Amino acid sequence: MSALADNPPPLWDYEWDDLVQVWEEVDAPEGCKVEIIEGLITVTPPPSNRHTFITDPVQRQLYTVIPEDWGVYQRLGTAVPSQQSIYVPDVVVVPQRVLRREKGYFVPAAAAELAVEITSRSTASNDRYKKPEGYAEAGVAFYLLIDCLAPGGPTLTLYGEPKGAVYRTLSAVKLGETIRLPEPFGIDLDTEAFVVE
Repeated sequence: MSALADNPPPLWDYEWDDLVQVWEEVDAPEGCKVEIIEGLITVTPPPSNRHTFITDPVQRQLYTVIPEDWGVYQRLGTAVPSQQSIYVPDVVVVPQRVLRREKGYFVPAAAAELAVEITSRSTASNDRYKKPEGYAEAGVAFYLLIDCLAPGGPTLTLYGEPKGAVYRTLSAVKLGETIRLPEPFGIDLDTEAFVVE
């Protein structure tokens, strides 16, 4: 048996606390999003107007159905230490008590009831593959992917029922159609307002 088999290399090159410290200290240009994705610190440009335009109706519709002690937040860091990741979802629903309790700049992803990501050219691959895996592993009940760059045309896919690092696809619709968010939301999310000419 080889020495490598007896002593496998560490899964991550950096300790979690070291990564978090570097992430907190990154001096990125204003408006850029800084995340840790599988141990790598990534910086993405500010969102486009289209991207920002979509977050507003999502947030507005969610506020009509969530309990008063939950919040809908943009760009709140959500940590998945087991994946060496801190994601900064475009929209996330988290009970307010979690923000009051947690110090620093992020909350445990496990506290999120829903995470929403809107793809851009710089984030599409992570939004489609790495983030669903991390959110599922953390136990986030629902992950909504608004994929404006999907090969067959813009789509929305709702994932749920996480088991390990895998979600089940609950529904998928074309942008402009309605997608059902089950309880505790119990809303037909109208995406017609997301369509940009």
